[in-house]
Amino acid sequence: MDYLVIANSVPMWIAAGLGVGLVLFQSFLFTKKSLAAGKKIGLSDQQMKSAMKSSLITSLGPTMVILTALLVLIVNVGSPTAWMRLSFIGSVMFEMMAAGFGTEAVGVTLGVDEVTKVAFANALWTMALGSIGWTLVAVLTADKMDKAQKKLTKGDAGMIKVISAAALIGAFGGLLPPHLLSWNLNTVSAISGAVIMGIMMIVSKRYSDKTWLKEWALAIALFGGMFVAVIV
Repeated sequence: MDYLVIANSVPMWIAAGLGVGLVLFQSFLFTKKSLAAGKKIGLSDQQMKSAMKSSLITSLGPTMVILTALLVLIVNVGSPTAWMRLSFIGSVMFEMMAAGFGTEAVGVTLGVDEVTKVAFANALWTMALGSIGWTLVAVLTADKMDKAQKKLTKGDAGMIKVISAAALIGAFGGLLPPHLLSWNLNTVSAISGAVIMGIMMIVSKRYSDKTWLKEWALAIALFGGMFVAVIV
């Protein structure tokens, strides 16, 4: 039996659906609690709707990356596993690497050799066990982050903003240099996206009454960078 028959079987869809269902349930709870907390601190319905709209628009660009990885992952590990892993684990690079390491452990190179049922099972175990680390860290330390934050910033609210901004710059900045130094279409896309984002920021400040400019800035920069790389 071909491993993809097992990978796309009904039991696999059920198993994956349980995980995705849990994420959807958690999302519902978080949304409900967020709306309640917003009203408690005095936010208007319009403000909360605007925040939700901005979050939705901002997520469009990164979602395209996930979609691309989903298509690649479907070919190798089947639709249910790809759907489940990228629905709540979400690390595109990790999923492909883990699947590859799992199959290579039994002498099968993903995308080159014919994947056996044992190699497929090994890929699933590697993907699952490899992600336990950060899950446990989040579970065991999430309730302690508030204390750590207060101790680190000594109660300075402004310092929290500085640390958050620095963390984001460091996280995204760490991913950028390989693309800039590769001197290929990735470099063109990265530079073009940065230029477009800079222009969007300038324009959005000049026309501050046009709130949609800020909401769509990231998506426009991401898609704009990719478009420039394609036409070049």
